Amino acid sequence: MLGKTANGLFWMFRLLERSENTARMIETGQRIALTRAEASDDEWASILQAAAVSQGYHAKFDEVSRDKAIDWMLRDKDNPSSVRSVIGTARNNARMVRTALTNEVWEAVNSCYIRLNEVLARKVSERDLPKALEIIRQRSAFVRGATHGTMMRNDVYDFARLGTFIERADNTARILDVKYYVLLPSAMAVGSSLDNVQWETILRSVSAQGGYRMTHGHKVNPRAIAQFLILDPRMPRSLFFCTGKLRDNLGYLASDYGTKMPSHQMADDLCRRFMSHDIEAIFDYGLHEYIQDVVGTLGSVSRQIEIDYRFYE
Repeated sequence: MLGKTANGLFWMFRLLERSENTARMIETGQRIALTRAEASDDEWASILQAAAVSQGYHAKFDEVSRDKAIDWMLRDKDNPSSVRSVIGTARNNARMVRTALTNEVWEAVNSCYIRLNEVLARKVSERDLPKALEIIRQRSAFVRGATHGTMMRNDVYDFARLGTFIERADNTARILDVKYYVLLPSAMAVGSSLDNVQWETILRSVSAQGGYRMTHGHKVNPRAIAQFLILDPRMPRSLFFCTGKLRDNLGYLASDYGTKMPSHQMADDLCRRFMSHDIEAIFDYGLHEYIQDVVGTLGSVSRQIEIDYRFYE
């Protein structure tokens, strides 16, 4: 399967994952705001930057405010990465590749589109925001469940998984980078109760709090948290897990088509270069610098997949 069908599947699942990840990023911003001694909109400028939607926001608005930032990320039609925008595009892609999907997956995507358009038809109030974010996450999970439960493990499934895990790895990296952009106004806060609360916020934003406690106990340890979110092979949103799935699904495509593409080697290199170090080496290198390198490499792998499988032909 090459060309537009592969393109439609890859981006459909990437955008569905992005809708959930945007909800997680907003929730992170909300929780961060609660750790501040004084109310401020400063953290929302950093959330926009970490989510890679800052440039478009500033092209439309002069100043950053909590309400405008959340509305921009949730439902603004001028933001191609808003939840409302990506769900609409994902549904269009699903229609384009309808014959490659099971009825259950199509119905889950279509229901997701209808429900989220209802939820985001008007500006979401502060009171209704937690429920709206929960619905966004749930609807993404419904599509994921239908996919796992009904799709054949063939090239269709592999392209779906590639889109999912590139987007998920990118999001985990960006949420970790929030620690650089937003948190800890000074080095004096390192190791403080504020620092611990903020690291727990990072864990909760990727639904990793329970898994972390099962592995490391209840004590908050920044290096252990970073290790868990970056290098733990069992945590389904860790960078190690996501990049491993990229490599695996590209390997399945190589077997299906009998050809190993340049993107396959790039995925191997990504795993070998970034996932073979211990957490001390990553902190010595610089967590922010490491994350930026990972995000840039993920982008390169994504672009190479588009070239290798002729997405636009």
